[in-house]
Amino acid sequence: MCYIPATLFFRLHSWEIFIGFMADSNPDKNYPWLCLYLVEGLGNVAAKNLLEAYGSPEAIFSASKEEMETIEAVTPQISSNIERKRFALDPEKELKKIEAAGARIISCIDPEYPASLKEIYDPPMLLFAKGSSIPSFETFVAVVGSRNPTPYGIKMAQKIGKELAQRGIHVVSGLARGIDGAAQWGCIQGGGYTIGVLGTGVDVIYPASNKKLFQEVIEKGCVVSEFPLGTRPEPRNFPIRNRIISGISSGVVVVEAARKSGSLITASQALDQGREVFAVPGSALSVRSSGAHYLIKQGAKLVESAEDILEELGPMGRPGLQRGEGPGKSEKEEAIVEQLGKNARAIYEILSHYPIHLDELVRQTGLQPGAVSGLLVEMELLGLVKQLTGKMFVRI
Repeated sequence: MCYIPATLFFRLHSWEIFIGFMADSNPDKNYPWLCLYLVEGLGNVAAKNLLEAYGSPEAIFSASKEEMETIEAVTPQISSNIERKRFALDPEKELKKIEAAGARIISCIDPEYPASLKEIYDPPMLLFAKGSSIPSFETFVAVVGSRNPTPYGIKMAQKIGKELAQRGIHVVSGLARGIDGAAQWGCIQGGGYTIGVLGTGVDVIYPASNKKLFQEVIEKGCVVSEFPLGTRPEPRNFPIRNRIISGISSGVVVVEAARKSGSLITASQALDQGREVFAVPGSALSVRSSGAHYLIKQGAKLVESAEDILEELGPMGRPGLQRGEGPGKSEKEEAIVEQLGKNARAIYEILSHYPIHLDELVRQTGLQPGAVSGLLVEMELLGLVKQLTGKMFVRI
């Protein structure tokens, strides 16, 4: 007779109860992610560390309080809230609101989640989105600036947004009135894809004057937010969302901004995240150009057209090349991926630059653990993936 230690039996039993709870309450694959997101007091850094340690929300919920407290940034209060499943909002009600709004959840292991956003210090564990799917491994450039721009600023933002779109570069902004909206209109006019990052829920149109643009962005791109549906505009939300604007992007362009403005906060966050910063010069007599001029003095590249941006980004700014790759690597990698079998390709599509645990790959593919391990070894030999400590895997 096989003997199972009492502690292990308890862990297995609690795991079965939790999985049963998840399956009975909602079969949506993102429901466990929503539950983790809604744990009271759980921040992005602690969530990131927990996911790196355990690999999935289900594994986190089955972990003991004592185990979790060994993870950096996980306090006794947070571990207690996870163990007791103490949520800030009711997950079931929130999921119904998401479905009713025609929105969706993008978890940090979803292929749709922007790869570059995973590189920042505190990436959101999930995004709420509305609109078409975010293209994977494409180049995004943020264009931001004053909410009260000059006609010159509006013209330059539209021009840059349109030129970027025509060259296959996607535009990210905050869907605010002024420069943000002008750049996104320009992108749409250029036939491009644009992401509006909100400081509200994705079901809240703010400002109301941008209703038409909001609808166009949903049709020609998407809106995303890390805030729950129904979240109203509050001043503290916008600096928080700005790190996502810069995090998704390879570079940030400031068109018009005062010396002390949210746009310069975004530029500062971009520098912290290792992104390029660009600025469009304006009149020396205009206070609206003082922020852009300050950035140029600090070393930001002066921009007069999209060509200046592409020149600075180099290979990263060419459509189809991933961040940090040299020319030709994308094509070579595609050729190798084409040779993979159906199951190996399914695993490869799930993998990203954010570490994913072997158990999560097994869960998502439905394959046997041995089969997944064997295919991972095959892809590692082909130079497509890398194994990290703790049975975690990433794309190279």
